[in-house]
Amino acid sequence: MIGVSGIGRLAALPCGKVSKWVVLVLWIAAIAVSFSPAGKLTGAQDNDAVSWLPGNAESTEVLQATARFSSPDEIPTVLVYERPAGLTPADQQAVAAHVTAYGELQDVDREVIGPLPSEDGQALQVIVPINAGSGGWETLGERVADLQRIAADRPDGLSFHVTGPGGTAADSQKAFEGIDGKLLYSAAAVVIVILLLTYRSPVLWLLPLISAGTALFASQAVVYLLASRADLTVNAQSAGILTVLVFGAGTDYALLLVARYREELRRHEDRHEAMAFALHRSGPAIVASGSTVVAGMLCLLLASMNSTSGLGPVAAVGIVVALLAMLTLLPALLVICGRWVFWPLRPTYGSADHTETSIWGRIGRRIAVRPRLTWVTTTVLLGAAALGMLTLNPDGLSNEESFTGTPDSVIGERIVAAHFPAGAGNPLVVVSNADQASAVSAALESTQGVAAVAEPRTADGLAYIEGTLQAPADSQAAKDTVDRARAAVHAVPNADALVGGGTAILLDTQRAADRDNKIIIPAVLVVVLLILAVLLRSLLAPVLLVATVVLSFAAALGISSLIFTQVLGFEGADSSLPLFVFVFLVALGIDYNIFLMTRVHEEAKQHGTRRGALIGVAATGGVITSAGLVLAGTFAVLATLPLVAFAEIGIAVALGVLLDTIVVRSVLVTALNLDIGRHLWWPSKLAQRRDPEPEAPLPEPETTLASS
Repeated sequence: MIGVSGIGRLAALPCGKVSKWVVLVLWIAAIAVSFSPAGKLTGAQDNDAVSWLPGNAESTEVLQATARFSSPDEIPTVLVYERPAGLTPADQQAVAAHVTAYGELQDVDREVIGPLPSEDGQALQVIVPINAGSGGWETLGERVADLQRIAADRPDGLSFHVTGPGGTAADSQKAFEGIDGKLLYSAAAVVIVILLLTYRSPVLWLLPLISAGTALFASQAVVYLLASRADLTVNAQSAGILTVLVFGAGTDYALLLVARYREELRRHEDRHEAMAFALHRSGPAIVASGSTVVAGMLCLLLASMNSTSGLGPVAAVGIVVALLAMLTLLPALLVICGRWVFWPLRPTYGSADHTETSIWGRIGRRIAVRPRLTWVTTTVLLGAAALGMLTLNPDGLSNEESFTGTPDSVIGERIVAAHFPAGAGNPLVVVSNADQASAVSAALESTQGVAAVAEPRTADGLAYIEGTLQAPADSQAAKDTVDRARAAVHAVPNADALVGGGTAILLDTQRAADRDNKIIIPAVLVVVLLILAVLLRSLLAPVLLVATVVLSFAAALGISSLIFTQVLGFEGADSSLPLFVFVFLVALGIDYNIFLMTRVHEEAKQHGTRRGALIGVAATGGVITSAGLVLAGTFAVLATLPLVAFAEIGIAVALGVLLDTIVVRSVLVTALNLDIGRHLWWPSKLAQRRDPEPEAPLPEPETTLASS
């Protein structure tokens, strides 16, 4: 056993009798400095269209080019009035007065279009171009509220709904409203409950929670500074996931450290020394786990989707700050408080450690009877669960499918489709060289699926042309029309024509997500494989561990797909779902591999691999289960948002984490360790070391003891 002096400065820093106070003061200063920038993060979010789109897509180029004709922040908002019995003169007079009032609103810079009557005489349509400006969703939500206020003064029986791109964006803004607070309080509640159940202490749970809250606060400040000074793209999606990730992963690291600290308190009379040893032994695993998550998240920088590539650095910052907090602030708080913080189950010096007689110790011994049968059976069952992926349809969500409820924009969309060309209010947008505008218009008009083409507008050598779709703008038929329109206008010589608009954005987003899957998933696997190889000094073990993580991902996505379609009634899945679930499950799932395998590696040096595998699962099974419950619970909070994409990510990741911690990590990997034995460490020297003779089995406990 090494002495405290050999542990290293980093491990000893938060454990010293004086330095622990220095660490605490530094973190208090960090909170004070972070107060202002952290509070500004919501205002720094960029939720306009370009921040979510593929950077090099044709639809993005069209958005940028149309700035010559109208502001790129201008969002057409479709207002639809309906009286199924037929519109009356009073209805038409009221709507005409509304149109005048709409045109006088702030941020309505161009002429309001309409009212446009339907052929059946039952509906009127008005298109209001709202310039959201730098305010983004906030401005749009305010203007939509103004529209609703004006339209409230209308004849009885005349319905009114806000739809189109502006209505959809306003409903999305409502869904994201207060997201930071909702996720923060919900995640904190989940963490508190699980920590209370884990530690059975009325006080101890406060320290990991304080550390996680501090890490979140500091990481929000860092992300704000990067967004305001380094052009990092931050939107509501990445800001929401930051909250969940810091709380979930940060608490995971806290659980591992506290579990090892409790072990060392039984071996060391001085709590400062116990914490130093705990940091020295668990610190490398925690750092390796965090580094793996950071590396996995930074792989998202390879994404063509701006929203996905922006999430990578945001998540990486959160993990780095969480690591710092859990390796410095939490140890300092634990040492300052002393052993009493564990009350009523204080780990006293020299007291018995019941780790190996815990429930996971007993499960490990049962697996050891038939390890090969265990891992083969588990693999077959997980493989069968993965077949559910065949029912997954990650081709993107229509507006109606994007919400768990039925917001106003969806109702309005249905009414528009019933009385007008389904694509009205959300046209195809074509830009071309002005001298070829007539030829481009003719090509667009002759395209199957295009109902009408407006007269071209020209400016600075460019032409702007709008085409009305026959099919609903978010349907597959409309996406097929985009492909036909692109083929037609691209064929016009010297026109340099490009096709964009809402439908083109959906199509380009779907294709970018497919491309990102093919690039990022292999990159994450390679990064994780390399980190595991360096950490475990082996080639065989990392390959097997990565294979188990991929199997866990496939099983989780398969079961989740069945839940989405058969239980929750979701019609499809967001195109980014497989990538996000893969990155989160692989990067975070490797955490549990590292927690387990670094302990097995440590024990294998003294007791041999098979005995080390049993000690490893007994020592870490409890903490891995608790950590998995925390992470699953915090991600499940995403399912409370009224957005299908977030609900799907939350459910799939939560389910995957539970599978990973309870089945894959503690059962499948342990069975592989026991069956393969020392060969697992090939080609390192440890693979040549034969296991000693089996030790006498440990006695079964008289009563069931809770795991760590």
